[in-house]
Amino acid sequence: MIEKQGKWWQDTAFYEIYVPSFCDGNGDGVGDFLGITSKLDYLKELGIGGIWLTPFYKSPKIDNGYDISDYYAVDPDYGTMADVEHFIAEAHERGIRVIVDLVLNHTSSAHSWFIESASSLSSPKRDWYIWKSAVDGGVPNNWESLFGGSAWEWDARSEQYYYHAFAKEQVDLNWANPEVREAMQDVMGFWLDKGIDGFRLDVINFLKVSGEFIDNPYDEQGEQIHKYDQNQEGILDAIREICRYVHTREGIFMVGEVGSENMDLLRDFSGSGLLDVVFNFNLGSQEKFDPKAIFREMRLMEEKHTTDQLPTLFFSSHDMPRHISRFGEGSAHLEEQRARLMATLMLTAKGIPFIYYGDELGMRNHVAQRLEDMRDIQGIGHYKAAIQKGSTEEEALAIAKAKSRDYSRSPMQWNGSQYGGFSDQEPWIGMSPTYEEIHAEAQFAEKGSMYQYYKTLLSLRQQYPSLSRGDYTRLEQRQDAIIYTKRFAEEEAVVILQYGDKPLLVDLTEWSDMKMNLLIASGVGDEMDSGKFRLEIPAHTAVIFVSTNTR
Repeated sequence: MIEKQGKWWQDTAFYEIYVPSFCDGNGDGVGDFLGITSKLDYLKELGIGGIWLTPFYKSPKIDNGYDISDYYAVDPDYGTMADVEHFIAEAHERGIRVIVDLVLNHTSSAHSWFIESASSLSSPKRDWYIWKSAVDGGVPNNWESLFGGSAWEWDARSEQYYYHAFAKEQVDLNWANPEVREAMQDVMGFWLDKGIDGFRLDVINFLKVSGEFIDNPYDEQGEQIHKYDQNQEGILDAIREICRYVHTREGIFMVGEVGSENMDLLRDFSGSGLLDVVFNFNLGSQEKFDPKAIFREMRLMEEKHTTDQLPTLFFSSHDMPRHISRFGEGSAHLEEQRARLMATLMLTAKGIPFIYYGDELGMRNHVAQRLEDMRDIQGIGHYKAAIQKGSTEEEALAIAKAKSRDYSRSPMQWNGSQYGGFSDQEPWIGMSPTYEEIHAEAQFAEKGSMYQYYKTLLSLRQQYPSLSRGDYTRLEQRQDAIIYTKRFAEEEAVVILQYGDKPLLVDLTEWSDMKMNLLIASGVGDEMDSGKFRLEIPAHTAVIFVSTNTR
């Protein structure tokens, strides 16, 4: 059972479940809570300590649930409130905690709050959203939506524009209004009472916009710089208020998504009185494999974070292509090798790891080749914006594919059957092209499979606190390798991530004055001799050593 006390997340490996794509329990082609609950034993056996659920609230699903129309209801596609309550209880019975995605920045345009707000200029909820009159017969300013096009939508009934940072159906709330803040606290309290263990807060740095509504500038490539509609003065006060309320409950974890690549800015959102951690996309979302860039970001996180802050460690999510496809450069063998290297880093470096569903199997990207096969509003929105700007169909489709987030949202691959064991009906989105060969059933008993490698890493992380809680004593780049030592109490670990194409000679006595025991080496079987101090690490290999006793 779960005891909600202390900073349990420091020892926890999280697993992100994209709810519609994990497991279909009722046979309609969409993942649901019946399906997720049926796979809890799989997650426990793997070694997962925490689940992050993407939105499951009632929604028109213009943006797959990030457009919420009722914070207090479960979308029928995913089940009932009783299904959610049963899932939470069953997860806790297995020692697995549950955090849920919550969108505080905006609601669906179908939400009763917005419908009331839009009903008249004198509506009691008019000020719950951001409304502006036309300027010179047009939009109030040049702010652009993150999904393409203007961030302002005309409402003919009240003859004003409303603001939306994302799709026009995702209407930004006015966080300057205390009634809005109180309403959102009520929402959080409702789900905390259901027994959840924390929140992942979506686009949390968007809560405040400039009250002067100044035009945003553009960069040299003509891309808009979101200077006045993100990261505005007062945003940290709003987050402190949220965290103050939530942290009246013992042991509740708060992780935020901040849309920024500025490490100084990211750092400001977490720590005492603020969020527990903030996702760092600089580490996780690199388009190409670049170990030097990875090392620079690891070093930067160590330099910038204070003692009450921890980094996050992830390389895939529902918002980006899978890292195994991004980093493999088209070579299946290299994809496997680098995926193991990244798994080792994610589960041994300093920070809190977030595994994306299916990465433990080596699932590859799903690529929609036609517009009608796309499901993501971001890709479709950019397609429409490109057509409006005069692009050809071919050019617009290329832009849509580049912007789409469908790549990583294909159904979980449980077996090699027609729909991968996800469902017995055609899924809501296409399958990854490798589902017949790459799936959980094939990897359970296969020695050395990706699943078995993840399982071993997660087990080692639980056994050795130097891997989960240790602080760096050294963090260096040596030729084409990243090497770090971590210590917790009297235990020390040495991790070598050998990204190079040629073998690397390592003298362990240089990295630790303790006797080291080889725990795992990726892709080399039993060939390495753990009794030697001077070792030749093969190309594209990860190695973990942990101390046994002082020399």
